[in-house]
Order: sequence, then structure tokens, then C-alpha cells
Amino acid sequence: MPLPATPTPGDAAAQRRSDWATLSRLLPYLWQYKWRVGFALAFMVAAKMANVGVPLLLKELVDAMTIQPGSVQALLVVPLGLIVAYGLLRLSTTVFTELRELVFAKATEGATRSIALQVFGHLHALSLRFHLERQTGGMTRDIERGTRGVQSLISYSLYSIFPTLIEVIMVLTLLGTKFDMGYVWITLVALVLYITFTVTVTEWRTKFRREMNELESVSQTRAIDSLLNYETVKYFNNEQFEARRYDEALEKLRRARIKSQTTLSLLNAGQQVVIAVALVLMLWRATQGVAEGRMTLGDLVMVNAFMIQLYIPLGFLGVLYREIKQSLTDLDKMFVLLEKEREIADQPGAQDLVLDGPPAVKFENVRFSYEPAREILHGISFQIPAGKTVAVVGPSGSGKSTLARLLYRFYDVSNHDDTGPHGGGRIFINGQDIRRVTQSSVRQSIGIVPQDTVLFNDTIEYNILYGRPEAGHEAAVAAAQAAHIHSFIQKLPLGYATTVGERGLKLSGGEKQRVAIARTLLKNPPIVIFDEATSALDSANERAIQAELKSAARNKTSLVIAHRLSTVVDAHEILVLVNGEIVERGTHADLVSRGGVYAGMWALQQSGTD
Repeated sequence: MPLPATPTPGDAAAQRRSDWATLSRLLPYLWQYKWRVGFALAFMVAAKMANVGVPLLLKELVDAMTIQPGSVQALLVVPLGLIVAYGLLRLSTTVFTELRELVFAKATEGATRSIALQVFGHLHALSLRFHLERQTGGMTRDIERGTRGVQSLISYSLYSIFPTLIEVIMVLTLLGTKFDMGYVWITLVALVLYITFTVTVTEWRTKFRREMNELESVSQTRAIDSLLNYETVKYFNNEQFEARRYDEALEKLRRARIKSQTTLSLLNAGQQVVIAVALVLMLWRATQGVAEGRMTLGDLVMVNAFMIQLYIPLGFLGVLYREIKQSLTDLDKMFVLLEKEREIADQPGAQDLVLDGPPAVKFENVRFSYEPAREILHGISFQIPAGKTVAVVGPSGSGKSTLARLLYRFYDVSNHDDTGPHGGGRIFINGQDIRRVTQSSVRQSIGIVPQDTVLFNDTIEYNILYGRPEAGHEAAVAAAQAAHIHSFIQKLPLGYATTVGERGLKLSGGEKQRVAIARTLLKNPPIVIFDEATSALDSANERAIQAELKSAARNKTSLVIAHRLSTVVDAHEILVLVNGEIVERGTHADLVSRGGVYAGMWALQQSGTD
């Protein structure tokens, strides 16, 4: 991904608009807790009033120590009362600050939870095409930084920026009213120089920070992709190759981080120069006032205390501004994920699919392509009668699994009379166009045993129960028995509590496929798709499970996608799909007797040549 060029003034304006747009997206999540926000702001103001009162009381304490000799009462009473009041003010500052954080914690965590949950749900709602093209490592990093950015943005703005602004206003008002405007002008000029320098340098170094973040996402993506494909790395003995690729990404990231740190050091040094000059000028003016008798020693202490209280938080303004800008950037990236349009969306007012038994499924002149330049299906039409089984066979790449994806509405075809960029035609379940009903009801009515079974990194029981999570242990055992995997599970030390590992890699291909069969049997849907359901099983287990699959398909509408023809000989109708077209159709006996494509495939498989 090419790095952005140095921002032009127009880019900067666009970035500002983007920041405000990001903030406007965040505000509704916080507005749910408007009362907590109000109380937090009240406690923040109270804490700052107590904080500003500390130097004022310190002045009185210092001035009170200038007493007449022998005045024992003044020595014992006045300073003692001031000291107690000083301690109470210090305590009040801490108490109000903690109350502010305590009151607002629920709002911060609640907003973070709401956003993260919405992003998670939206990602699941996006199309299969998005998930096939995504980079998991970079995307998870964006989500992680975005959720952390919510907390950082709220924390830095509410707990640092706003309190500092309130304190600046209070201090400038006191200095201007108690002394003269010279102190105010020195402070204002210093603040303007400080903020101008901070914003200018931070905007300049934003591109280095952005480059660092992008390289961090690249390195994260490479690492996760390599670890997810652990077995492939081992098969080809490419550990060193993967280490070199990861090291290249880390080296680029190291250089970007050093560049970012160098510019940060320049920023911090410039800020401290401005602060140091302002402090010297303020103390010089206050010292002159004491020497000329216009100010007391307590006034000098008060001015010094004000400057320390004021400039210490300003010392972190560069960090705060950078972190707020970064939090806005990270948050915007997460909101960009939320703005990804759903390729497959329910139509307005879509109703649930209505079924009163095993439905008929009909494909009507379906044309489809994943990319406009390469059509996969060329006008496919067939029907699966209610409660019957139709099998689709043919060579790899002929479009067999695409039929299952379209039936599941992972992709949609365009209108029947208007061929779109990805095809046209219609698909009906029980006479209802599946594009006119909700996706959830369609998928709830279909069960699938996929060719490539991917399991969750959880227990065997969890993976079986995923077909119907509320079913319970006994139902999981019954499904496992039907799928002929119960005896294998019983032999494991932890039984059904055995963890299957990342993507189920602790199990063999046949064991994973039997778990998938058990999961579908447990779901017990009216429509069943077997996509090479026994491809990973040996011959003995395949014959054993075939009877269970037939039992599972009884009184159900079934679509069987198969490469082994022996698994489809009892189908109501067999479709031979070649290059996205149905070249033959009929029963097993009819097709064999014709001596066509199917008969040739049957002869090859019977002779042991696949």
C-alpha cells in the first residue's frame, strides 16, 4: 500500500473534516450516558477550582508567617488553620478527580463495548467476498487500536485537555485581577507559541506515525498469516523464508519507529524551550515586584505555584495532541469498517422464509461470475422436488460448490430480466425467491457438510453443538453416534471436552468431517447440502456413514455435490456439470446406459482411476 504524500493545505482541511466526522460518529455512543457526562464535568470543574485554590492558600500561609515577635496566638492559630485548609484543598482535588473517573468509567467502557460489538456484528454481516479478500492480521490490529482509541480519546480529552483549558482560564483571570496584565500577556504569548509549535510539528510528523502504523499492520499480517499456515510452512521447509519475510517487515518498522522517535524528541525539546523562557520571564517580573514592594513574598510563591501547575500539564500537550490525533485516526479506521457496504443485504420489508415441510428448491436460468470477465455458471436450470435428492457431479472448477454458495446467499444473482455484473436468474425455495426473504431464515433452513471443514479452537462438544447451541450434551452424543465418531471421542483422555486446536488441526481430515456431519445432523434442517461430505473418509468409514447420510436426508430436500460417483447412485436426479453448463441429467442407470460423460467417469472410477 503506497504511503500518502506530504499533506497539502487541502489535505489538512480534509483531515480536519475527517476528525470532526469521526468525533460526530463517537458522540451518539457517549450520549447514552449524558447524565454521567454531566456529573463528570461538574467533578472536573470542582477539582480544578480546588487545584487553583491551593496556590492562593499557599500565599496566605507564607504571608501569615510574617508575624510580630511574641504573637504566640497568631503562630498557633492562623498558620495551623491555613495548613489544615491547605491539606483539605489538596485532598479535595484528588477526591473530585477520582469521583470524575469513577462516574465516567461506565460511559467509557460502555461506549467501547457498544462500538466493538457493532463492528463485530457488521463484519459477520459482510459478504463472503469481503472475507476472502481481507487481511486478518491487519484488520484485527485496526479493531484493537480502534477500541483502544475510544478510551484514549475520552481519557485525554476529558481528563487532560478540558481540565487544562479550565485551569488556564482561571489562572489568567486571577493574575489579571490581582496583579497586572503583563503576567497575562506573557502567559498568553507562551501558550500561543507553544500550541502553534506543537500543532505544526505534530502535523508534520503525522506522516511518520501513519507510516509506522501501516508497517506495523503489515508485520502483524505477515506473522499471523504465516502462523495460520503453519503446516504449509513445515511441508515446504520454509521456516527461514518466513523468518526473512517477517524480519524485512520488522526492519522497515524499526526504521519508521526510529524516525518517529527522533521527530518526537525534536517536538519535546522545542516545547520545553518555550516553557522555560515563559517561566523565567514570569519569575523575573514577580521578583521585581517583590523587590519594589508591590508584591509580597507570598505573591511570588503563588505565581511560581501557578506556573508549575499550569506548565506541567502543558508539557504533555504535545503527547496529548499526538495521541488524540492518533486515536481519531485509529477510531476512523474502525468506523471505515463499519461503513463497508454489505454486498448481500435483505430488501426493505423482507419477510422470513415460510416452510411447512421439506420444500422444493428451484434454480431458474442462473448465470453467475465472481469476476465480470469470467462467468462460472451459464444459465443453469434444475429443480429439487420436495423431500428428494439431486446430485451434482463433474470435474473440479465446473461450478458445483458455487451452487451451494448461491443457495446460502453468500452471493446474490441479479434480477431475472436484468443480468448484472455477477450474473442473473432466480433461485426459489418453496416457491419464494430467496432474495425477497431474510438471509437469516434462509440459512436457518439449510444445513451443510462442507468439503473443507474448519472447526473452532474449542472442545469437540462445542463444535458439535454449534449446529444447535441450546441442544445440550445428550443431543451432542446422539449426533456423534449418528456420525460414527462417538467411539473415537470416548477413547480420548478428555472425551467431549477435548480441544480440537486452531481450525481443528488436532483432528484428522476424516475426524473433522465427521464432526461436521454430526453438527449438521444436530441442526436437523429441512434442506441439506452435502458438499463432498465423505471426501476425507476412508472407504470403510465412507460406507458406514453413507447409511447415516441417507437417513439424515430422508424426508429432506437434499443437494449432494460429489466427486465420488458411488455416493450419488441413489439420487432422484444426477446433473453432470462441465464448465458451468449441465451437459447431462438423469438417474444413475439412465446416464450409465447413455455412454456419455457420466458413463466415462463411472467407468474410470470403477476401474480404480479417479
